[in-house]
Amino acid sequence: MTATLDPARPAAPNAPRRRWHRILVPLGLAVLLIVTTLVLHAVDQPDPDDRGFLSPVATGDDGGSRLAGALRAQGVPIRRETDVRQALRSVGSGPVTLFVPAPELVHPKTLTALTVLPGGSRLVLVEPSRRVLTGLALPLEPTDRRWATRALPPDADGAACRLPEALRAGTAAVDHQRYAGPPSVDRCYAGALHRISWGAEVVVVGASDPFRNDRIDELGNRSLVTGLLGGDRPLVWLDLPGPEPAPTGPSLSPTPDDGGTPLPRRTGGRADDRADPPPNWHNPLWDAFPTWFWAVLAQLAVAGLLLVLWRARRLGPPVPEPLPVTVHSAETVLGRARLYRRAGARDTAAATLRAAALDRLLPRLNLPPDTPPDEVAARVAAHAGADPERVAELLHGAAPDDDRELLELARGLDALTRTLAPHPTEGDPR
Repeated sequence: MTATLDPARPAAPNAPRRRWHRILVPLGLAVLLIVTTLVLHAVDQPDPDDRGFLSPVATGDDGGSRLAGALRAQGVPIRRETDVRQALRSVGSGPVTLFVPAPELVHPKTLTALTVLPGGSRLVLVEPSRRVLTGLALPLEPTDRRWATRALPPDADGAACRLPEALRAGTAAVDHQRYAGPPSVDRCYAGALHRISWGAEVVVVGASDPFRNDRIDELGNRSLVTGLLGGDRPLVWLDLPGPEPAPTGPSLSPTPDDGGTPLPRRTGGRADDRADPPPNWHNPLWDAFPTWFWAVLAQLAVAGLLLVLWRARRLGPPVPEPLPVTVHSAETVLGRARLYRRAGARDTAAATLRAAALDRLLPRLNLPPDTPPDEVAARVAAHAGADPERVAELLHGAAPDDDRELLELARGLDALTRTLAPHPTEGDPR
């Protein structure tokens, strides 16, 4: 007795449920991989909030002790301050370089005081955010941000660089955060470094890499940072241990009681008397990565979804297809028994067995495939000497209700076909 599947027969109602895990598991793994990559990258990046970040006394990879040593070797006096008020009081009346490696830690109410420096002074900011630039009223805004810092020559984008320190240094690793400003602003390294006269001379550097101990000796990093912070001016290094608290005094300018010289007011600009910058509703997550990163991430997500849908198993009921070879019905039942049992597809198994029996009996009795069921049962019962009702129940009866009835049906059909249409390899009829 053999069994084949009829392609014209409709799908069984008790088909397996849709297996959504075939989609959810690959998507979950992809999301896990992306999240793990982002987390590892965030952990690997230096955090300005960490104690010792670009500190002149920190010897770790993210510290600035090697930079401080290089400046002292050039004869640059360095004064380390851990408080903004004290740093401004220590400026004095002559030109000075104020280095702020973590401007995000400066309180918004004291940002504008950073540019209140004597004439000829320079303020160097490392990766200032939009909030810092707004608080300083600088005509700059962050634009593209890279996943990792890249080394570039000063005129990488074809624009002429007018900063002597950058021209002497050549290629340096500063391309992490880029900024955009008016044409009058000196621009180098494709917008990663800007110099602008805003009361004091303000230099904005878009990466901390050239200042750090682990990267200062790469390419032209050392020449660039020592040029920006060195020279004839003394250096005030603002080494904040954490976010600065709100100022409690009326002003950051020294008074006669403080024993210092009043600092000059910054002339020009748009926010001389403003205490608080306007609220910034910009989501910092979008600035954390460049625009192309989000575009590539969206494309990868769509491509992954299409790949999963293409490679996934069927999402609906099984579709009947003809078997490529003739298989004995007993082998079919044994091979697919667990599948049928797990799906509860006893009706499908019974229909397959009955179709296989009819495929062998009808040619044996010279009956066409469209013979009515009653006539088929009568002819089969006459040739087999069996009860017509029993034969009709075997060939065209209802679907079995349990596994025991399915097993009895298979045995009855097998005995019937062995009697009337034995297979040549099955021996003599019994």
